[in-house]
Amino acid sequence: MASGNVEENTPSASLWRMVGPVTELSKKQCRLLYSSLGYASDVCLFFIKGEFFAMDARCAHSGGPLCQGDIEEADGVLQVFCPWHDYDFNLRTGKSQTGLQQEVYEVKVEGGNVYVKHASPLSLQPFSSPSKN
Repeated sequence: MASGNVEENTPSASLWRMVGPVTELSKKQCRLLYSSLGYASDVCLFFIKGEFFAMDARCAHSGGPLCQGDIEEADGVLQVFCPWHDYDFNLRTGKSQTGLQQEVYEVKVEGGNVYVKHASPLSLQPFSSPSKN
Protein backbone atom coordinates (compact mmCIF):
# COMPACT_ATOMS: atom_id res chain seq x y z
CA MET A 1 0.00 0.00 0.00
CA ALA A 2 1.21 3.49 -0.77
CA SER A 3 2.50 5.41 2.21
CA GLY A 4 4.73 8.35 2.93
CA ASN A 5 3.42 10.14 -0.15
CA VAL A 6 2.54 13.80 0.34
CA GLU A 7 -0.49 13.34 -1.93
CA GLU A 8 -1.94 10.66 0.34
CA ASN A 9 -3.55 13.25 2.61
CA THR A 10 -5.20 14.98 -0.34
CA PRO A 11 -8.79 13.66 -0.58
CA SER A 12 -8.95 13.94 -4.37
CA ALA A 13 -5.59 12.23 -5.02
CA SER A 14 -5.96 8.70 -6.40
CA LEU A 15 -3.16 6.36 -5.47
CA TRP A 16 -2.55 2.67 -6.08
CA ARG A 17 -3.98 0.79 -3.08
CA MET A 18 -2.95 -2.80 -2.46
CA VAL A 19 -6.08 -4.79 -1.63
CA GLY A 20 -4.71 -8.33 -1.36
CA PRO A 21 -3.14 -11.32 -3.08
CA VAL A 22 -4.39 -12.50 -6.47
CA THR A 23 -4.60 -16.07 -5.14
CA GLU A 24 -7.22 -15.00 -2.58
CA LEU A 25 -9.10 -12.32 -4.54
CA SER A 26 -9.55 -14.53 -7.62
CA LYS A 27 -11.58 -17.09 -5.63
CA LYS A 28 -14.79 -15.04 -5.77
CA GLN A 29 -16.53 -13.27 -8.62
CA CYS A 30 -17.11 -10.12 -6.54
CA ARG A 31 -15.79 -8.69 -3.30
CA LEU A 32 -16.76 -5.54 -1.45
CA LEU A 33 -13.81 -3.29 -0.69
CA TYR A 34 -14.48 -0.90 2.16
CA SER A 35 -13.20 2.65 1.81
CA SER A 36 -11.76 4.63 4.71
CA LEU A 37 -13.94 7.51 3.41
CA GLY A 38 -17.10 5.56 4.26
CA TYR A 39 -20.07 3.76 2.75
CA ALA A 40 -20.52 6.03 -0.28
CA SER A 41 -16.91 5.41 -1.41
CA ASP A 42 -16.87 1.59 -1.14
CA VAL A 43 -15.78 -0.35 -4.23
CA CYS A 44 -16.78 -3.64 -5.85
CA LEU A 45 -13.83 -5.70 -7.06
CA PHE A 46 -14.93 -8.15 -9.75
CA PHE A 47 -12.93 -11.13 -11.04
CA ILE A 48 -14.42 -12.30 -14.32
CA LYS A 49 -12.82 -14.46 -17.02
CA GLY A 50 -9.36 -14.05 -15.49
CA GLU A 51 -9.54 -10.25 -15.23
CA PHE A 52 -10.14 -7.80 -12.39
CA PHE A 53 -12.52 -4.81 -12.63
CA ALA A 54 -13.43 -2.21 -10.00
CA MET A 55 -16.31 0.25 -9.72
CA ASP A 56 -18.30 2.09 -7.08
CA ALA A 57 -20.18 -0.42 -4.95
CA ARG A 58 -23.48 1.51 -4.86
CA CYS A 59 -25.66 1.84 -7.96
CA ALA A 60 -25.79 5.36 -9.38
CA HIS A 61 -29.57 5.06 -9.66
CA SER A 62 -30.58 4.56 -6.02
CA GLY A 63 -27.65 3.02 -4.16
CA GLY A 64 -28.29 -0.68 -4.72
CA PRO A 65 -25.47 -3.10 -3.75
CA LEU A 66 -23.76 -3.94 -7.06
CA CYS A 67 -21.68 -6.68 -5.43
CA GLN A 68 -24.93 -8.63 -5.12
CA GLY A 69 -25.88 -8.10 -8.77
CA ASP A 70 -25.89 -10.62 -11.59
CA ILE A 71 -23.00 -10.51 -14.03
CA GLU A 72 -23.68 -11.29 -17.67
CA GLU A 73 -21.87 -11.05 -20.98
CA ALA A 74 -23.74 -9.82 -24.04
CA ASP A 75 -22.02 -9.19 -27.38
CA GLY A 76 -18.62 -9.37 -25.67
CA VAL A 77 -19.57 -6.77 -23.04
CA LEU A 78 -19.39 -7.75 -19.37
CA GLN A 79 -22.11 -6.10 -17.31
CA VAL A 80 -23.31 -6.11 -13.73
CA PHE A 81 -27.02 -5.67 -13.07
CA CYS A 82 -28.19 -3.89 -9.95
CA PRO A 83 -30.25 -6.30 -7.82
CA TRP A 84 -32.75 -3.56 -6.88
CA HIS A 85 -33.95 -2.23 -10.27
CA ASP A 86 -31.96 -4.27 -12.83
CA TYR A 87 -29.93 -1.31 -14.15
CA ASP A 88 -26.96 -2.53 -16.20
CA PHE A 89 -23.38 -1.25 -15.95
CA ASN A 90 -20.47 -2.09 -18.23
CA LEU A 91 -17.63 -3.40 -16.04
CA ARG A 92 -14.97 -1.69 -18.19
CA THR A 93 -16.56 1.73 -18.70
CA GLY A 94 -19.25 2.02 -16.01
CA LYS A 95 -21.76 3.10 -18.67
CA SER A 96 -25.36 1.96 -18.53
CA GLN A 97 -27.84 1.63 -21.37
CA THR A 98 -30.09 3.80 -19.17
CA GLY A 99 -27.68 6.75 -19.52
CA LEU A 100 -26.35 6.45 -15.97
CA GLN A 101 -22.62 6.25 -15.28
CA GLN A 102 -20.80 4.33 -12.54
CA GLU A 103 -17.33 5.41 -11.46
CA VAL A 104 -14.78 2.78 -12.49
CA TYR A 105 -11.25 2.42 -11.15
CA GLU A 106 -8.03 1.19 -12.69
CA VAL A 107 -6.85 -2.20 -11.44
CA LYS A 108 -3.42 -3.74 -11.82
CA VAL A 109 -1.76 -6.97 -10.73
CA GLU A 110 1.83 -6.65 -9.64
CA GLY A 111 4.03 -9.01 -7.65
CA GLY A 112 1.12 -11.38 -7.01
CA ASN A 113 -1.03 -8.62 -5.48
CA VAL A 114 -4.06 -6.69 -6.73
CA TYR A 115 -4.00 -2.88 -6.65
CA VAL A 116 -6.88 -0.46 -7.21
CA LYS A 117 -6.32 3.21 -8.00
CA HIS A 118 -8.54 5.05 -5.49
CA ALA A 119 -8.66 8.23 -3.40
CA SER A 120 -8.70 6.34 -0.09
CA PRO A 121 -7.27 3.23 1.52
CA LEU A 122 -9.38 0.14 0.74
CA SER A 123 -9.86 -2.98 2.86
CA LEU A 124 -11.72 -6.30 2.78
CA GLN A 125 -12.77 -5.49 6.36
CA PRO A 126 -14.76 -2.43 7.47
CA PHE A 127 -12.73 0.43 8.89
CA SER A 128 -13.50 1.12 12.53
CA SER A 129 -15.38 4.35 13.05
CA PRO A 130 -14.01 6.87 15.50
CA SER A 131 -15.62 6.64 18.92
CA LYS A 132 -17.97 9.46 19.88
CA ASN A 133 -17.58 10.94 23.35
